[in-house]
Amino acid sequence: MVSTVKSFTPKRVLGIAAHPDDLDFGVSGSMAAWSAAGTDCYYLVLTNGNKGTADTSLSPEQLTKIRRKEQRVAAKLLGVKDVFFLDYEDGGLEVTMGLKKDIVRVIRTVKPDTVIAMDPSMLYAVERGFINHPDHRASGQAALDAVYPLARDHLSFPDLFTEEKLAPHKVTTLLLINFEKHNFYVDITATLDKKLAALAAHKSQMPDLAGTQTMMKNIGRELGRVADCEYAEAFFRIDVTG
Repeated sequence: MVSTVKSFTPKRVLGIAAHPDDLDFGVSGSMAAWSAAGTDCYYLVLTNGNKGTADTSLSPEQLTKIRRKEQRVAAKLLGVKDVFFLDYEDGGLEVTMGLKKDIVRVIRTVKPDTVIAMDPSMLYAVERGFINHPDHRASGQAALDAVYPLARDHLSFPDLFTEEKLAPHKVTTLLLINFEKHNFYVDITATLDKKLAALAAHKSQMPDLAGTQTMMKNIGRELGRVADCEYAEAFFRIDVTG
């Protein structure tokens, strides 16, 4: 069954990704649609993004500042209420208990009913000539573990409960970004322009902005054919029952 934004409007959604711009590629059209419908939308970016440039004049510290500013601009265009930044090293993200704890802290702070993350099982896409960045895979696995069972159980990271007063929280819906496998579609026809504008905000990452926007429009149109709309974003949806 194909689902669209008309039949699914989260109350509060948290997108979790490795780098500034990851969520804008994968879910920004949906975020804009949900925000317009009254959803409280939040981003969590795990790394400092300090490796993603071909500009040899930029220091890692300069790039981090630039990319955080770009992400905040993009988020504002979409109606995202706030962006949380961790400071893990770009290119070196690992699935550790420390990372999971940091994600749990934000989940228990925001209390989303819906979490969006990268599908850690997506290693590559042959037809698209795409190898999934190891940070994407690590971010997805850590997010899954944080959603279930760590954010749910008060005895997981007990100091978050006893010292930081962050009550356990159960996420009910998980949407995984996977470019090959989908069972859930969101109609982004009305918000495609906002998605393209959000991508344009990441100037440091867009040497060929027009080409990137054309690619994303083509992908959106391709998914829209499946979802019976003009443009769509697609996910693998899991309704968490445990």
